Amino acid sequence: MTLSQMAGACRLAAALVLLSSSLFAQQPPYDVFPEAKPPYYRVRYEASTKPGELIYPVNYTIWIPQDVKVLRGVVVHQHGCGEGSCKSGLTGAYDLHWQALARKHDCALLSPSYEQPEKADCQMWCDPRNGSAAAFQKGLVDLGAKSGHPELASAPWALWGHSGGGHWAGGIVMMFPDRVAAAWLRSGVPLLKEEPKRMGIKSHVLPDAALQVPMMCNLGTKEGVTDKEGRFAGVWPGNEVFFRELRGKGGLVGVAVDPLTAHECGNQRYLAIPWLDACLTARLPKSAGPLRAMSTDGVWLAPITGLEAIPATGASTAPLEAGWLPDEAIARAWMQYVKDTGVTDTTPPPAPTQLRVAGNQLTWECVADVESGLAKFVVERDGAFLADVPGAGKNPFGRPLFQNLQYSDTPTQPLVPMQFTDATAKAGEKHVYRVIAVNTAGLKSEAVAE
Repeated sequence: MTLSQMAGACRLAAALVLLSSSLFAQQPPYDVFPEAKPPYYRVRYEASTKPGELIYPVNYTIWIPQDVKVLRGVVVHQHGCGEGSCKSGLTGAYDLHWQALARKHDCALLSPSYEQPEKADCQMWCDPRNGSAAAFQKGLVDLGAKSGHPELASAPWALWGHSGGGHWAGGIVMMFPDRVAAAWLRSGVPLLKEEPKRMGIKSHVLPDAALQVPMMCNLGTKEGVTDKEGRFAGVWPGNEVFFRELRGKGGLVGVAVDPLTAHECGNQRYLAIPWLDACLTARLPKSAGPLRAMSTDGVWLAPITGLEAIPATGASTAPLEAGWLPDEAIARAWMQYVKDTGVTDTTPPPAPTQLRVAGNQLTWECVADVESGLAKFVVERDGAFLADVPGAGKNPFGRPLFQNLQYSDTPTQPLVPMQFTDATAKAGEKHVYRVIAVNTAGLKSEAVAE
């Protein structure tokens, strides 16, 4: 849903505040979600009837890397507007690829799921001033108490948001710029000044500190860049206004146009995760303390709807008219992404571990490749190929993934397990099994054997 549609959606706030929270008691499609046993934790808050507080119920699910004594930050994966997108947020913390990013930086991975009724006003949560910012902060305090990590209450945030989630993430930057390490805004940005096409949406004040927060505006070309008509054609004009307002004042903001998609997320994670990785590497302090400033050395610049990036030191165009990229590696990945989304990877994924065989049942564990995630596992028996697990990853929006992919960039339910049943094994026969991980770039790991 675009911001212009949000503005025209049914504005139920006044009526909802008068209703009891029992009206929004948990019910389909929000009553089915994965278990939250350590290293997962969950808190849920009912809708509030108090003015200014969140009028929808919300779940916050967090994943915390094992063996991390003190968390350095929180990676937030925020879904978009509408019942389907809200439901998809229930699995965001279980995404192995996003967990790999969080693990690398000793961060937690948090996924909210707002229980917005169908056709209700999305602005009542995706504008963080309408109670969701306060609920988010409360959730971190309560999750810190549950998990034994009280530092969650004060740790910095790396934000990813889709559609209304981009509006939310950008709004959080405007409200708490000193807490945000970086923000990736997919198909949604906050309003910084009144626009006729987005009447009814309250604008944010742009604080100077927000100009130092790295941000990326990412959208599909069919959202108004090359396709000027249709449901999502208004996304690009809003992004362009947002970009020019920030970049014109020296903000660290770029634009990455997905050449293949409309509002769906497509292959954006293969640029978003490396970009956030670079920003977290640069900004997170070694121990408790304020975020570090991004270096001005090695910056690259790129035309916002172009295909080629160049070092800032050699730029002939006005630098504040071009998008900001933090370094050469990200610039080269950006150039691949805006051409065909085919961001390359030359390093193999981590190998599976803990392979167990009980009769004809195989189970194992594996962490995802930070650069390219997990596409599948190859199972071998006695040195010969036996099966791919899963048989075919499902992702109608981009590269096939082991966990499959929903519209809002989260795994499908039920979660795909790391297991295989050898239906052709004969009772009493002893076999040697091997399992190999394959990332979405097609690269294979070392094998784990049993």
